[in-house]
Amino acid sequence: MQGLANRIMLLWGFRRALVAILAGAVGVLALPPLGFFAALFVSFTILTWLMDGNAGDEYGGVWGRLRADFATGWLFGLGYFVAGLWWLGNALLVDAEGFAWAIPFAVLGLPAVLAIYYGLATAAAGLLWSEGWGRLAALAAAFGLAEWLRSVLLTGFPWNAIGYGAMPIPVMMQSAHVIGLFGVTLLAVLVFAAPALLGSPGSRRTGIVIACLIGLLHIGYGAYRLEAAPDVKGDAVAVRLVQPDIDQSKKLDDKERASIFEEHLALSSAPPADGKPEPKIIVWPETSIPFILTQNPDALTRIADVLKPGQILIAGAVRSEDMLPGTPPRYYNSIYVIDDDGQIVAASDKVHLVPFGEYVPFEDVLDDYGIANVSEMPGGYSSGNTRSLLKLPDGMTFYPLICYEIIFPGEMQDAAGVADALLNVTNDAWFGDTPGPYQHFLQARVRAVELGMPLIRAANNGISALVDPYGRVVAGLGSGKRGFIDTSFTRSSEITSDDLIRRYAFWTLLAISITIATLSRVSFVSNKN
Repeated sequence: MQGLANRIMLLWGFRRALVAILAGAVGVLALPPLGFFAALFVSFTILTWLMDGNAGDEYGGVWGRLRADFATGWLFGLGYFVAGLWWLGNALLVDAEGFAWAIPFAVLGLPAVLAIYYGLATAAAGLLWSEGWGRLAALAAAFGLAEWLRSVLLTGFPWNAIGYGAMPIPVMMQSAHVIGLFGVTLLAVLVFAAPALLGSPGSRRTGIVIACLIGLLHIGYGAYRLEAAPDVKGDAVAVRLVQPDIDQSKKLDDKERASIFEEHLALSSAPPADGKPEPKIIVWPETSIPFILTQNPDALTRIADVLKPGQILIAGAVRSEDMLPGTPPRYYNSIYVIDDDGQIVAASDKVHLVPFGEYVPFEDVLDDYGIANVSEMPGGYSSGNTRSLLKLPDGMTFYPLICYEIIFPGEMQDAAGVADALLNVTNDAWFGDTPGPYQHFLQARVRAVELGMPLIRAANNGISALVDPYGRVVAGLGSGKRGFIDTSFTRSSEITSDDLIRRYAFWTLLAISITIATLSRVSFVSNKN
């Protein structure tokens, strides 16, 4: 192992860059749909040895070392994000005539920007680099902080955070309930980089033992929590999740609007599957109503005709809001709650919009260059000022999250204790049969685990499912399948957790890791001198 480590450390030029890119790309195998978490052991072991090679170059000085460390992390991140996000180009092919030109920016440009976070992480870790397992603590702290920053800066985009690679199945998700995504990420990097110690001279025992203990605690706690999961008591609520699997190009065709609407109604009015009870709640996916509902009273009447007494429809729709005379209306990506009389009884607007997908940043400037949003709405969408809880007539409350809002842990810190379930409506048809919908679904499941709340998820195409508070799929409909799911969930808030605890846990782990790395660095410099 030490011979392999030496060969990687001594790589130079093009070969070194290629190995860094490939190391990042290999790590994507840990993400859905494969979920081969062991791939990240390869990625972070190689990254650690590459960093060791930078530390051995004493001719460049401090700035030269910083540049080398940043370049190593940036190349690693480029490989990781290109391999993990290439499917974004599929969304631009839906309207290829208008947006195919932007595919290189989506497939290479965005990963190049996101890779800066990993470059900054390795540069920061390099400042505290030493021998032994102290350098692993530095790398773990730097990546944990970088992933947190990636979730909050420039509207945030924490898609495929490293921690998800350590949570492919429910037994490996439960740690997120206590320390959150970023706490899992920090510890995961520490564990995944541990094999690098086998290629280092001197004592390796401490770091290997610590990594093994963390891994065993991660899995052991998950097994304990699943085994100790209480039987949820209360009345089960029957729900139907509609997944129409409508091609995105069809959704953009004005001539298809009526047929799309009728297709949703047909799936909603079908008899229950396998003798299950009539659903009390029917959920349609994001932007499932293909026109401005408030401008089509006949559509509300049609919905009322389909709904049985006492049934509720929750549907994604575009909401318009008239502005001052002479100015265009504002459009919102919204969710409506509609009762059996065809009355809209609750609504919620999307707060966290997708840049260049639903709105264009600095639109006044970029519009001159012909850069428009990918959505079909003229002028794009406006964001809601606040997130409104969806309160149903029977008193049940859902916490609404539209599309990728569910990937942000910080978006739902006030959900626990105020809602009976998370509700996520999405339209992953933009991405076709690619890893994107599977990655999205994993991140949604982890949110359910973090909060200890059931998740109700309806997708046009992607993965529609009911997920329990432990990340287990109670019932689901896979990608590319048309139909509906009749299932039920129980209202319960007994196991919800406080987001403040998870945040304190992350910052505590970060402080401990930095302290260990600093002490190791001081000892390393003293011994060297």
